Amino acid sequence: MTRADRSGRSTRDTAADLAGRAADLGYAAGWRVVRELPAPVARVAFDAGADLAARRRGPGVARMRANYARVRPDLTDPQLDELTRAGARSYARYWREAFRLPAMDHKELADRVDPAVHGREHLDAALARGRGAVVALTHSGNWDVVGAWAVQRYGGFATVAERLRPEALFQRFVDYRESLGFEILPMTGGEAPVRGLLRALRAGRIVCLVADRDLSRHGVGVDFFGHRAAMPPGPASLAAATGAALLPLGCWFTGSGSPGDDGEEGWGFRIHPPVPVDGRDGVPAATQAVADAFEAEIAEHPQDWHMLQRIWPDLG
Repeated sequence: MTRADRSGRSTRDTAADLAGRAADLGYAAGWRVVRELPAPVARVAFDAGADLAARRRGPGVARMRANYARVRPDLTDPQLDELTRAGARSYARYWREAFRLPAMDHKELADRVDPAVHGREHLDAALARGRGAVVALTHSGNWDVVGAWAVQRYGGFATVAERLRPEALFQRFVDYRESLGFEILPMTGGEAPVRGLLRALRAGRIVCLVADRDLSRHGVGVDFFGHRAAMPPGPASLAAATGAALLPLGCWFTGSGSPGDDGEEGWGFRIHPPVPVDGRDGVPAATQAVADAFEAEIAEHPQDWHMLQRIWPDLG
């Protein structure tokens, strides 16, 4: 049994609250301090922290390594260790950029991103039809950057945010993404987010959903890197309900020191052609097609897939 304090709260809940408050203070310091550091100094510091995390191989890094082993079963243990180190550095880069993004010139950022977006014609064609677009993506690269680009080029988009504990930490992330121009719909604690997403699509707008991990326990079974996994049906269901185009999106980093890619830090984004959704009955097949697009993107840039949680139920 879990012990309780005098208020009746369990010691486990109390520990979670303390950890949440510590995380909130840490992120607050990140957004306040990191943006003030010279870019080379910040890069060295975050790379060093990532290398230390990779060596220590805590639970998150261990899960990342196990996921990479499924993506790249051909690698030896030393090669897998090196991929995990690259993945930790990539994840650290995401946070380094996140802490600096609010202070950046977003118009200038969009100008930098323009040539990095492949397949933009698919998004333009979808929006020209007037039924909106559902963009499905993975936890890869820096989707906040492509989001800031979409705000500058298309006037914004709607997305859903998982509610975090404590509330102050959740609100900090909401404030961060709203400062970039995103419309944030909380997953819980208010109006059902699907209503806001449907409103956005019926107004001909963009909806962006990170869709490589199911949080509802009602996911669609898909084949993913040769093994069964569950992915959320939401993107395909929204497309089926509204006639919006369903567009998988790949995100990755460039200039991160990988072979043949040693230039200035940048980003790559690929908008895939629309996935057909044959009504509500077509949701499972469409979700599998999205998973296939995700698989191709992750296989091409595995180090930029920041998945520190379990994806495959059979992977211990």
